[in-house]
Amino acid sequence: MIDVKQVLSDAEERMEMAAMFLDEQLARIRAGRANVAILNGVKVNSYGSMVPLNQVANVSVPDPRTIAIKPWDKKAIRDIEKAIMDSDVGITPENNGEVIRLNIPQPTEERRRDLVKQCNKIGEKAKVEVRNVRGDIKDKLKKAIKDGLSEDNEKDAELDLQKLHDKYIKKLDSLLEEKNKEIMTV
Repeated sequence: MIDVKQVLSDAEERMEMAAMFLDEQLARIRAGRANVAILNGVKVNSYGSMVPLNQVANVSVPDPRTIAIKPWDKKAIRDIEKAIMDSDVGITPENNGEVIRLNIPQPTEERRRDLVKQCNKIGEKAKVEVRNVRGDIKDKLKKAIKDGLSEDNEKDAELDLQKLHDKYIKKLDSLLEEKNKEIMTV
């Protein structure tokens, strides 16, 4: 006999992971505004090991179009610049010997539309994951009937599962809508 509450909490956890995935992926997309999250994937060679950029430098946003990177060790400037150039950030760093600056260009209308499409693709992946979780749990519940779960309990669990599904789809939609609004704002 399965524990329905446990199954539903597992489903919610997996759906929450899909929402976190979407949030993380959307944060990495450049929307014309400076956002330190676009540098999250950048790894810097520091004393022979690859470490995240934020572990070798202070990363800040002094104004909406600029990201400033101030290395704690001035000798690391070259390594940081190389790491940014090798990453998929797509911005050429400029340095004055102490601080590396990334100037975020204003995206064109066409580029904005492409970014919105990219966001929607990522959002669809997350929604598919939420739907897959719902499908998996429904199958588990159907099998549980054979193991002795009453049909009433199964129907109640399915209703709760659908409510969870709707809640997370709505959450994903609001994350997407927020990001698309940010991208399309000039």
